[in-house]
Amino acid sequence: MYVETNVDRRRFLGKSVMALVAMQFASLPSMQAQFEQISELPSLTGATQWLNSPPLTPAGLRGKVVLVDFWTYSCINWRRTLPYLRAWEKKYKDQGLVILGVHTPEFEFEKNVENVRWAARDMKVEYPVAVDNDRAVWRAFHNEYWPALYFVDARGHIRHHVFGEGEYDQSELMIQQLLSRNGARRTGLDLVKADARGLEAGADWGNLRSPETYAGYERTVDFSSPGGAVRNKSHVYAMPAKLKLNHWALSGDWTIKHESALSSQAQGRVAFCFHARDLHMVMGPTAPGSSVRFRVLLDGKPPGAAKGIDVDDQGNGTLREPRLYQLIRQSQPISDRQFEMQFEDPGVEVFSFTFG
Repeated sequence: MYVETNVDRRRFLGKSVMALVAMQFASLPSMQAQFEQISELPSLTGATQWLNSPPLTPAGLRGKVVLVDFWTYSCINWRRTLPYLRAWEKKYKDQGLVILGVHTPEFEFEKNVENVRWAARDMKVEYPVAVDNDRAVWRAFHNEYWPALYFVDARGHIRHHVFGEGEYDQSELMIQQLLSRNGARRTGLDLVKADARGLEAGADWGNLRSPETYAGYERTVDFSSPGGAVRNKSHVYAMPAKLKLNHWALSGDWTIKHESALSSQAQGRVAFCFHARDLHMVMGPTAPGSSVRFRVLLDGKPPGAAKGIDVDDQGNGTLREPRLYQLIRQSQPISDRQFEMQFEDPGVEVFSFTFG
C-alpha cells in the first residue's frame, strides 16, 4: 500500500477553506499545465465483475466527469479517503460526476467477490465498482498505488491524478473545474466537510513513527522471534526478552506463509513495539463463517481508554471476517508502546499491521 508521511504537505492541506478557495484561480496555470498532459480513459473490459452498476465503458461515460478510485477494502490509507469520496458523490452526482471504484485486491481474501460485496455494503460504498481481480484495469492505467485517484473530463481525457492520501481540497477544486468546463453551474466555491470517524479519521502524522509491516515472509521486516521465520512450516515461536521499536514477534505454533502468518492452535500470541496514535491489524478467521476470540494488552495491561473500535476497554474482541481491525486509539502524549494480542481460539490468519 502507498503510505506517504509528508507532514509539511499535509499541514498545508489543513489550512482554511477560504485560503484554498482564494488559490483556486491563482493555481489555474499549473492545473492547465497538467491538462496538457492528456491520456485517454483506458478500457474497463478487464473487470471480472461489477457491483452497484452494470458494466461501464469509456464511451458510455462520455459527457460525464469521472473520478476513478483504485482501492482495496483492507487498506487503511484508502479507508481514510472514503469519507471524501462519499461526500463528493453526494454533492456532485446530480451535476455530472461519476465516481468509479476499481477494487484491485492486495491479499488473497480480497479476491472473494462476496467479501468485497460485504465490505462495500458495510462501508456504504454505493457508487459503481469494477472488480479487478486479474489486475487488468490496474495495468491498463499503469497504476502502482492504493489509493489512487484519476480525474477524467467529459471527453474521456485524464486530466489529473493523486496518489496516496491527502490533497482533498485540491482534488475537490479539480472536480469543480472539470464540472464547470462541462457546463455545470451549481458547483460553488465551498468545499465538503467530510464526516471522518473511527477507522476513517485522518492519521496523526506528527506522531506516526511506525510503518506498515507485513506478517508474510515475502514482505516482512524486523521479525524478532528467536531463530527468525521458518517458511511454510508449522513452528513453535517464542517472544524475545525485549522488542525494539517497530519490531514484532510471535509466540506459539504458527505457520508463516508468503503473505500471512497462520495459527492453528489456541493461545497464539503476537506482539509489536510501535509509536503511533492508532494500531490496526488486517486479519481474520481461517475458516469462513467461524469466529476467533482475542484479547489485546498495551504495555501488559488492558487498553482502557486507549481501546480501538473493535475491542472493549478490557481489550476483548472477536474476529468474524477478514478485514482491517482497529485495536488501539490512544490520546496524546504518544510514546513507544508494546502491543500484545492473544488469540483464545485456533484458526486465525494475520496479514499486516498498520498505523495512524
